[in-house]
Amino acid sequence: MENNDYLTINKQTWNNKVEVHVNSDFYDMEGFLKGKSSLNSIELDLLGDVSGKKVLHLQCHFGQDTITLARMGAKATGIDLSDKAIEKAKEINNKLNLDTTFICCDIYDLPNHLDEKFDIVFTSYGTIGWFPDLDKWAKIVSHFLKPDGKFVFAEFHPVVWIFDNDFKEVFYNYFNIAPIIEEEYGTYADKEAPLNTKTITWNHPISEVLNALISNKLAINCFNEFDYSPYNCFNQTEEFEPNKFRIKHLGNKIPMVYSLSATKK
Repeated sequence: MENNDYLTINKQTWNNKVEVHVNSDFYDMEGFLKGKSSLNSIELDLLGDVSGKKVLHLQCHFGQDTITLARMGAKATGIDLSDKAIEKAKEINNKLNLDTTFICCDIYDLPNHLDEKFDIVFTSYGTIGWFPDLDKWAKIVSHFLKPDGKFVFAEFHPVVWIFDNDFKEVFYNYFNIAPIIEEEYGTYADKEAPLNTKTITWNHPISEVLNALISNKLAINCFNEFDYSPYNCFNQTEEFEPNKFRIKHLGNKIPMVYSLSATKK
């Protein structure tokens, strides 16, 4: 598949989602504008104190997490493929009178748009599935970190992606064997939204993630797995504790999220 094929298709899909997401209960823009944090304990525990640190946030969507980091005292820069998302992020940033920086580009192409080094590179939840090549992704992470800089990553567990949408059967391969091309109605933030979307994604097993980071001079400090999602973005879920969601009929039998921290050698 040519690079421009998946980039063009996925960019259009994310552009189409922006207004729906901004106006959804899922993203609670009203609460966010009043000061509500968009980050979860899973990633906050690994980020630690970001005050005064330069933080690069990859795949920032319309910037809530990036802006939350800025509110926490970081000098934050957010990157996303969607020009509509970046436009919205800049609008929110200006409304809140913050100095967060936003750049629109393909993550693989970021070195052509940004010439800085960062104390922390951060990315989270539904990010790496958009990349065909994790080695290229890990090279970008490593490139933008200062020596001894920290990479913080939280992501949905690849076990989640092997199931059909209702978690009734194993439908997809755990391993990265081919692109996954899907057409769906709605979006995770509003399942009834009048959106028909096409996406091209890839499944990445844990071993692929870890080896990509290790081979690009990143030493793994910790790796965690969680039996819940902090987001109600899947079908067949139940909220068993505040902001902790599991698949009803699977309970705590599968991992739903993992997180890791790594240091640039």
